[in-house]
Amino acid sequence: MSFEGRDILSTEDLSKEDVLKIMNVAAQMENIVHTQHMSDLLADKMVAVIFMEPSTRTRLSFETAIQRLGAKLISVADPKTSSSQKGESLADMAKTVEGYVDCIVIRQPMTGGAKLVADAVDIPVINGGDGSGQHPTQALLDLYTIQKEKGTLEGLTVAMVGDLKYGRTVHSLSYALASFSPQYLYCAPDELQIPEKIIGDMQAEGISCQKTSDIKEALQADILYMTRIQKERFEEPAEYERLKKSYVLTRQLVEQGKDGIFIMHPLPRVDEITTDVDDLPNAAYFRQAHNGVFLRMALLAMVLGRA
Repeated sequence: MSFEGRDILSTEDLSKEDVLKIMNVAAQMENIVHTQHMSDLLADKMVAVIFMEPSTRTRLSFETAIQRLGAKLISVADPKTSSSQKGESLADMAKTVEGYVDCIVIRQPMTGGAKLVADAVDIPVINGGDGSGQHPTQALLDLYTIQKEKGTLEGLTVAMVGDLKYGRTVHSLSYALASFSPQYLYCAPDELQIPEKIIGDMQAEGISCQKTSDIKEALQADILYMTRIQKERFEEPAEYERLKKSYVLTRQLVEQGKDGIFIMHPLPRVDEITTDVDDLPNAAYFRQAHNGVFLRMALLAMVLGRA
């Protein structure tokens, strides 16, 4: 099915065939960057990047992707500069911006907010993160990274560690990889474990899911996906202080784990991976971040009918 005009809101909406097509187009975009650096594929298009929550990687990689494809960019990088500060609704904002551009990329703090925006407009909307809900482009760049470096997406044991309750990256990754016969190990304190809905959805697909609070169990997986404990999601500061250093991955711990375990992190990290892990060949998180440009180029080209 063509992606032209399609919203990218949740990895739950993507079939295995969808994911494989996106991976293929991302590889084409990576080749464009390495051989041509710039393209005029979207030279006649305008894209709005509206970020109402802080971001470095997602916002800058989207803006880089837009400009590498030759499109024009308008952006909101600070919600204080938008009319949301005056009480404007997301739907009204979206309907206004629709008159300026061909596609909207949005991050905002309300779970389900990206869908609200998509429902209000007739142009494609890409979810750059909606509260503790979904972050589909992060999950897709994670899959692209895994495919590049492991050579397959099939049959992998993936351990996700840290804030699994509020962590939209692990929510999206769970669904994105579900068509490829994974096994999941969810490692978190009880207070931050993966939502039961996700466990139920995975088990309904025949996917093995285990929960633990012991990172040494997680270190026996093929892929260790670390996440930070997200201070901004806690209502009680004391609860964050109690849980913030639940897991700290050190080089010594990695060396006790499965040989060649592949280490990922959506970034930013705070203190959950020590810097002595960074130069290990299987520490992929900075390469992972760079892959975001190619993946987001692919999605933009696809929803705008050019790939």
